[in-house]
Amino acid sequence: MPGTAESHDAPEPVRRPVRRGRIAAVVGSALLACALVGGVGWTVVTVQDADRTPGAPTWKFPGPDAKSAKKQNAKGLSALLLPYGVHGYDRGPDMEEFGADTELSGQQATALSKQSVKDLPSDARRRVEKMLDKEHVKGMAMRSYVVNVGNTFDYDLFTVEVTLSRMENRDTVRTMSRSINGLFGAVDVFRKGPKVKGHDEARCFLTPKDDRKGRKKHVDHMLCSAYRGDVMVTATAEGPGDIDGEAVAAFVAAQLDRIDNPGQAV
Repeated sequence: MPGTAESHDAPEPVRRPVRRGRIAAVVGSALLACALVGGVGWTVVTVQDADRTPGAPTWKFPGPDAKSAKKQNAKGLSALLLPYGVHGYDRGPDMEEFGADTELSGQQATALSKQSVKDLPSDARRRVEKMLDKEHVKGMAMRSYVVNVGNTFDYDLFTVEVTLSRMENRDTVRTMSRSINGLFGAVDVFRKGPKVKGHDEARCFLTPKDDRKGRKKHVDHMLCSAYRGDVMVTATAEGPGDIDGEAVAAFVAAQLDRIDNPGQAV
């Protein structure tokens, strides 16, 4: 018929090819970040006799070479951590075998991180080990705190473990932090935590919802990750009941500010 347009089926949308290389890189960076976070406080490289005084590390690591030790003493990561005794920040519980305040050389941190992934499937483990060798961890520092928010009741307290991991490549630090944040945000298991004021790159996540079902008493956990220059920052907080997420975020903000201005009064 005149004026009648011929009908055509709508073309199928073109599917974009899956960027497997990009996905693999993101997953690999997240695994590397998890290895660095999990490497301290839970595993050891060698076991030797050590002092048993309260708060002192109870395991010893292979000593760094003289060049590494000199460099570490000149620019120790521990100097970037928030000090004890201010704003209710007190010495926290021992982090397993390492005491409440620990600094590791790059060699020690790399060996420990490799040990932390020993139970992964062989392909994933070798991949992380290869990345650790390639990316060159320059050092790691960790400190445990008890933070008193209200100065009154036990439920105003929470503990927090902070880990600083210094890498040779700043781009690697940024990629690792973004990857681990993306991983936690994408799995739809953890609750989204509060924002860290003044630090848009930081992300916080709270205990999975299902962890508290059917329990009158529970312990909340909160994980925050960020980066400043060549340093990746992770903070893991734990507290009775519903943890004060805003207080944890304020602590993390103070820690990041400290890295930006290490000589500034807290």
